[in-house]
Amino acid sequence: MAEDRRTRRTKRLLRNAMVELVLQNGFDNVTVEDITEHADISRATFYKYYSDKQALLNQIVSDVHAELQARLVPLAPESSRGFTGKPALELFRHAREERDAYRVILRGEGHGTALRTFIDIRTASAARIFAERAANLGVTMRIQPELLARAWVGEQVAILQWWLEQDEPTMTAEEITQMLLTLSLRGRYWANGFDGPPDDVTLGPAPE
Repeated sequence: MAEDRRTRRTKRLLRNAMVELVLQNGFDNVTVEDITEHADISRATFYKYYSDKQALLNQIVSDVHAELQARLVPLAPESSRGFTGKPALELFRHAREERDAYRVILRGEGHGTALRTFIDIRTASAARIFAERAANLGVTMRIQPELLARAWVGEQVAILQWWLEQDEPTMTAEEITQMLLTLSLRGRYWANGFDGPPDDVTLGPAPE
């Protein structure tokens, strides 16, 4: 059953209060009483929706993912056929709009559970898109899909952590995405300034 307007408003107030307080004081130093007082909502109302502050943090991650996913769904067919950079751009645009919520997640508040959940969700989505793209284009992936997805998501997370903590970002979402797209298409060898095909490199046999 869809939530009514009053319920949505109450949850939004609690979410905003928690995000603001965690950014100021850290997750461990924020209590349910702090959150309800800041939101001007009773403790009984809080417990009507959440068992504790960790449950509220988990809901924030779920909300961020759901909002992002709704923006990514229309881009999925095009992304599964080729490299467009559009999903990454939408991620950075959404993070810019929901900067404080992302900062709470990316700082590892709540003993890292929110960040791990966010990474796992984004990794599963990326791995699925990579596999669909390979199937649609009739190619065989050379790197295990989950490892490739985690490398891609790890890059995005590291850049988001750096970018969102800047009071005045030195780069736009569009500039960052273009660089990441170029990196995906041309590789780290090229990005480091080298020209021509790289020499084949292997790690060699494992030490005895």
